[in-house]
Amino acid sequence: MMSGVNSAFSTGKGKSQQSLNKIVHGFHLVKGKSTHPMEDYHVAEFKKIRGHELGLYAIFDGHLGDNVASYLQKNLFQSILSEDEFWSEPCRAIVKAYDKTDKAILGNTPELGPGGSTAVTAILIDGKKLLVANVGDSRAVLCRNGRAIQLSVDHEPGTSTERGSIETRGGFVSNLPGDVPRVDGQLAVSRAFGDKNLKLHLRSDPDIREVDIDSGTEILILASDGLWKVMENQEVVDFVRKTKDPQVAAKQLAAEALNRESKDDISCIVVSFR
Repeated sequence: MMSGVNSAFSTGKGKSQQSLNKIVHGFHLVKGKSTHPMEDYHVAEFKKIRGHELGLYAIFDGHLGDNVASYLQKNLFQSILSEDEFWSEPCRAIVKAYDKTDKAILGNTPELGPGGSTAVTAILIDGKKLLVANVGDSRAVLCRNGRAIQLSVDHEPGTSTERGSIETRGGFVSNLPGDVPRVDGQLAVSRAFGDKNLKLHLRSDPDIREVDIDSGTEILILASDGLWKVMENQEVVDFVRKTKDPQVAAKQLAAEALNRESKDDISCIVVSFR
């Protein structure tokens, strides 16, 4: 099952069709308390390709509008899976697809507008291998034997590595009192798709993590920063482990983030391996 409808409220679930895999996922999206329209999109589906079952999961968190996030929801996985190298060198294929997709977005600015989007994507191959890639601050966290393991990298302008990259490209990072560090005083992430006006100083190449799914692997959680701003990784894992139904867990996570006064849009995908 896949859903990417941009609405104030979206929820659903799906499960693996392979008899050996007892993998179930649930998702829940809710608009935050900010004044702008909902800008999050997601993908959550199982797909059969070349005799393999792929679990495809993603959170796309748009800014300055939702056009780029919507474009990513429709096109990014298609671009990744169309790369001939995906089955032999999947990490290389993901990097190439991220780059091609960003170039396509920048080439369609008259249609898509000047905005951008972060992305965290996860590809589960036959329930055995997981590939996680991201640009921006949406995050993927794995629970293994009860312990939270962050699989993505938060691309924040204030870190030394990201600041160095921005400054090398001719940009600057503002750090005003009461505000978060921002690229050229504007964007609070150092990597993103789109953002044509800032692209000279931004990167869109992903960090990638490849992990094996073993008997200790319990849960995968993907979420936009609307969740991670108010909850820590281990806290989220402990929270989700209390609920058997991943859709219910995703709903409860979003509700908890709202209770903690998260003002951003909140999107959660919970994948259960048990």
